[in-house]
Amino acid sequence: MDAVQQELVQTTFARLAVMPEVTGALFYERLFANNPNLQPLFRNNLRIQGVKLMTMLAMVVYNLPAPDQLSPAIRDLAVRHVEYGVKLGDYDALREALLWTLEQALGEDLTPAVREAWMVCYDQLAGEMKAAVGV
Repeated sequence: MDAVQQELVQTTFARLAVMPEVTGALFYERLFANNPNLQPLFRNNLRIQGVKLMTMLAMVVYNLPAPDQLSPAIRDLAVRHVEYGVKLGDYDALREALLWTLEQALGEDLTPAVREAWMVCYDQLAGEMKAAVGV
């Protein structure tokens, strides 16, 4: 990610961060609507799960300039996800749900440049997670 993309992700995330429950709910509603087979993987209350999602995204977004600082935590998260039953193909479903959530939350502020920045951010995160579990 270049510095401009990092800034776009951080700026737009700041808008989402003020409404973590709403953003999380949008994400999981979309994820489960398109992938009902994933719902059993999430045993927590979805409100709590949404806040956890936003907390994890905040850690990633605010550490974009220094991604190596988060690498151990990202690897640990990837291993836990495998233990929970997450499969390789699930990363595509998560990406789609994230992009849809951004469309809903940001509206016309989800410009092509912002969308691309988020896709690069997600793809780097997912790539690191997949590498951590040997996928």
